[in-house]
Amino acid sequence: MTPPLTLTIDGAAVPGAAELPVEDPATGAPFAQAPACSPEQLDAAVTAAAAATAGWALVPIAERRAALRACGEALGAHLEEVAGLLSREQGKPLAAARAELRLSADWFGHTAELKLDTEELPAEDGARITLERVPHGVVAAIAPSNFPIILSVCKFAPALLAGNTVVVKPSPETPLSTLRMGELLRDHLPPGVFNVVSGDHSLGRTLTEHPAVDMISFTGSVETGRAIARQAADRLLPVVLELGGNDPAVVLPGADPAAVAPALFGAALANSGQFCAAVKRVYVPREQAAALTSALAALAGSAVVGPGDDPQSRFGPLISRAQRDRVHALVEDAVARGARVVAGGTPLPGPGHFYPPTVVTDLPEGCELELEEQFGPVIPVIAYDDPADAVRRANATRYGLGASLWGPPEAAEELAPLLDSGTVWINTHGDLRPDVPFGGVRSSGLGVEYGHWGLLEYTRIKVRNSARR
Repeated sequence: MTPPLTLTIDGAAVPGAAELPVEDPATGAPFAQAPACSPEQLDAAVTAAAAATAGWALVPIAERRAALRACGEALGAHLEEVAGLLSREQGKPLAAARAELRLSADWFGHTAELKLDTEELPAEDGARITLERVPHGVVAAIAPSNFPIILSVCKFAPALLAGNTVVVKPSPETPLSTLRMGELLRDHLPPGVFNVVSGDHSLGRTLTEHPAVDMISFTGSVETGRAIARQAADRLLPVVLELGGNDPAVVLPGADPAAVAPALFGAALANSGQFCAAVKRVYVPREQAAALTSALAALAGSAVVGPGDDPQSRFGPLISRAQRDRVHALVEDAVARGARVVAGGTPLPGPGHFYPPTVVTDLPEGCELELEEQFGPVIPVIAYDDPADAVRRANATRYGLGASLWGPPEAAEELAPLLDSGTVWINTHGDLRPDVPFGGVRSSGLGVEYGHWGLLEYTRIKVRNSARR
């Protein structure tokens, strides 16, 4: 059992009003209790954030930058401890948890360097017109279970730099590492500026509906994102919504299947496929389909799946039994429609929510395994006869987060404008960087995160117009 963790409200440690069981997905059994925030405690957190907005916005940006750097140092100093919590509650191998913590600690430093300058606009009549970026106020930041630390940091770090205050709510499946991060960071920020609460999914709705919330940043499912957008529309609140993806990878004529297979496998199976920007389906020329399928199947067959604390494990369990069952149901549906499983395809026996790396081919067009985001370790391989047809099928889903093209760069550059997604990678996939904006189109969301453009999402424009004397 882990030591008791606390909510962070108005700069103080606050016990929960109740307890929230946290499951180890490698065993399927609870291993800890997180504090569950009551509606009254949530109101206290949002109220504290609202009371702190004016003062924090007036703190010189150089001091806000220094505070972010201190937060990164504090998180980095406890990397092993927090990574252990993250691995246990999320299931990812400890090495992957450490990598997420290192990235998160570094992200504070990258964010601290972002520019937020006042612009002076030209005016022919001699007036002095300036455009500045000012904070929205209280930001509700809601993160998912797959990368709970980095996907929290990439929301609240730019929000804080811009002068907002924040209330962070992690997924009820992975609250522990975020709560511990809250404990580590609260001494480096003024009371009320940074708050962390945890609870079930109903707490998220209570947070987004709170009348003192001025902006919502959410990463999660399409359905929840749409509900948040409807709530926000009633009050005309700004939102940033990253709602997942069904990223296609199109292998072009001229690519070497043996050469691209390891990169495609890694891009599809990152975090056991529980990654919004993972490759979710692969389109390949028909004459190369057998070779690529065989190469991917060999990689799947040799992959080590196990609990996060086993150093041999490359892939951990899925986050829940419901998610494992959903992934398997999609595979079974594809098989019932004529698809063929060439590796994996059956839940692993024993406790925990393990599903093996799985390769499926011969999918009929339009089956759900092609159209929907499975969010698991499954690679559908789909043969095509013409690159134009591959692009058509790649675009024929409700998602539009990322896509990639693999093969001769010149041919890839010609096809890239035809893929309808927020990012198109060429001969790589899922390369997310702190200085490059990332966001989707259609059901993949609204707005962008990361870099200067992500920072601007946490601001609004304020114009000052001084007439010529």
